[in-house]
Amino acid sequence: MIKSKVKLFFIIKICIIYFFLSLKTYSDNTHEKKNIITLGSNDAIIKIKIFSSLTCPHCAKFHNEVLPEIKKKYVESGKVQIIFIDFPLDIAAFNASKLLHCVDHNQQMNLLNTIYEKQNEWTNGTNINEINGSLKKIVKNLGISSSNFDKCLIDEVISDKILEGRINAHKKYSIDSTPTIIINEQKLDGSATFDNIKKKIEKII
Repeated sequence: MIKSKVKLFFIIKICIIYFFLSLKTYSDNTHEKKNIITLGSNDAIIKIKIFSSLTCPHCAKFHNEVLPEIKKKYVESGKVQIIFIDFPLDIAAFNASKLLHCVDHNQQMNLLNTIYEKQNEWTNGTNINEINGSLKKIVKNLGISSSNFDKCLIDEVISDKILEGRINAHKKYSIDSTPTIIINEQKLDGSATFDNIKKKIEKII
């Protein structure tokens, strides 16, 4: 279990950034689009936003089991574009999200897949240092060196970008759990199953 002091730091940082953002005018394009990974055509008539935390077991289940079905039936046909947006719920998920924004764009999906596929391995630690160590070993096979890993975790630009995206997503969509699915700007009601999402998609197309 992650130490309470580390969790407290994460919450405090979110509160500080929330304060500064409250002084600004909210803008979709300014904040949200800085913090996304996409899958599928930009011309797709249906945009599905997935807000998730990389340590969330439900998010891993969705990514590993539901997403492939959506991809096969709707993304590959050009009808749907998937938009992945970070919504870290703890410091370990926050650190993993940072890595996604430190690699080349063409490596992001591979890294995201690996992080979810091996979630049980790297999240199994008694403190954040152990968890970071496990995560470092996993991503090393994807070409992220130890020095690049450490450098990424202290990158304030990336850190602030992720937290700003999280805060703005909460303000706009009232997100209180992950994964949260937004289909053409409408929050999905009910569970994030393929059948439930399919019903929403079929109504649109």
